[in-house]
Amino acid sequence: MRKVIVTEFVSLDGVMQDPQNWSFPYWTDEIGNFKQAELFASDAQLLGRVTYEGFAAAWPERTDEAGYADRLNSLPKYVVTTTLKKADWNNSHIIKDNVADAIAKLKQQEGQNILVHGSRTLVQTLVQNDLVDQYNLLVYPDVLGEGMRLFDEGLKVNLKLVETKTYSSGVVALIYQTDKKDA
Repeated sequence: MRKVIVTEFVSLDGVMQDPQNWSFPYWTDEIGNFKQAELFASDAQLLGRVTYEGFAAAWPERTDEAGYADRLNSLPKYVVTTTLKKADWNNSHIIKDNVADAIAKLKQQEGQNILVHGSRTLVQTLVQNDLVDQYNLLVYPDVLGEGMRLFDEGLKVNLKLVETKTYSSGVVALIYQTDKKDA
């Protein structure tokens, strides 16, 4: 069975909103290597509409020597939306109805991980339906004080820390797997 992996840039106070506004000063080659390995261990992306539209506007024209952009652009993209009529970015598919069932079916298919970038509303749906297997959180040494947080108030999730990495810029990678036995 494939794993659904939620990958997020998160401030120290749990904000995940608009990381392009606060994460870039901390970027290092180490973080780039982490993101590269994460992407190449996946063979599908699951995105909410807002994240999809941002990625679709930014990534199709990008290239890089490491092949990150080519990989991101070529992977199947499953967009959870109730408002988009079509998804034009290469290899994109819309999921409008029965979201939990559709994602559960994707997990049953053969293949690598299914990666979820950003997509806060989608992540809430995944958590509520017990569909997340792992969280790859890059925690930044910033306290933003406001913004959308990864987990809604009142949402309970049991996690098991499986790996940590500290980067020279002060960013810490925390890898958690969902601890379903205690859920």
